[in-house]
Amino acid sequence: METLLEVNGLKKHFPVSNPIPFKKSTQSVKAVDGVNFDVYQGETLGIVGESGCGKSTMARLVNQLIKPTDGSVIFKKQNLIDMPAEKLRQMRQKIQMVFQDPYASLDPRLKVGELIAEPLVIHQIGDRTSQKQRVEELLEIVGLNKRYADRYPHEFSGGQRQRINIARALTLNPELVICDEPVSALDVSVQAQVINLLNKLQQDFKLTYIFISHDLNVVRYMCDRIAVMYLGRIVEIGTFEEIYANPQHPYTKALFSAIPKESPFEEKERIILKGTVPSPLNPPSGCHFHERCPVAIDICKTKEPKMITKEKIHQTSCHLAD
Repeated sequence: METLLEVNGLKKHFPVSNPIPFKKSTQSVKAVDGVNFDVYQGETLGIVGESGCGKSTMARLVNQLIKPTDGSVIFKKQNLIDMPAEKLRQMRQKIQMVFQDPYASLDPRLKVGELIAEPLVIHQIGDRTSQKQRVEELLEIVGLNKRYADRYPHEFSGGQRQRINIARALTLNPELVICDEPVSALDVSVQAQVINLLNKLQQDFKLTYIFISHDLNVVRYMCDRIAVMYLGRIVEIGTFEEIYANPQHPYTKALFSAIPKESPFEEKERIILKGTVPSPLNPPSGCHFHERCPVAIDICKTKEPKMITKEKIHQTSCHLAD
């Protein structure tokens, strides 16, 4: 498969202000702390993990909405981090985002037609007539009436607003769409409709997705591969089937044990992790998970584990995996 996106050594450390006046702070929050992964053309890569593990920050780093502390983001063999501002602006046409909150990501002062046409105006594509035609076409593609272009966001339900967000993300014919928990704020019945819409759009327009979610059942349905994040690092990556059947990292085992049983007759052990998630301001040395890990050994406390390939594309970052 052709590699569309390569992320290498990606880091984002947010400096913390010093409470003492006129003194520079030496501490920083390590939101993303050395992430490596590839995304292949036409696939859906799922990103899962606890709240605060760095999933959304990583998504914004990929799209260069925030600048990384270190690392590289290579899209179609071009490094976005070193790219001049004007060229990056043009490259962003090919990378779009669908955000978690379908209302907060829409300007309430603009009509739906103006919101969807805004990327065309910014990039100076077409005239008013062609832009209006594109808006009407996109509304019908996402299952909305083209007459809705003259309404405001507050006149729609949550599912309809998310469809508007998806339409806006498709305006410039992107190749990569980053979905940051696109269905978590929706009712379950509406979630299914939006997920089916995303699948249909992927087939119709040959899209590639990075899909961030807390719901492992949604990830199982949507994604070809998944990456498991913990405290700013990816600890395991592979196909859902491989990881679900044979998880290698202790954190992945605990995470997947939380999936509800498919049958009342299924025997399944629930793994309850002890302790609290360490602060990204001062993460543990060695393996970030060792303080909560039930099988940690001495080397876990001092040496950072490297990614080990188990079966073809199934990789895990654990000293005990081999």
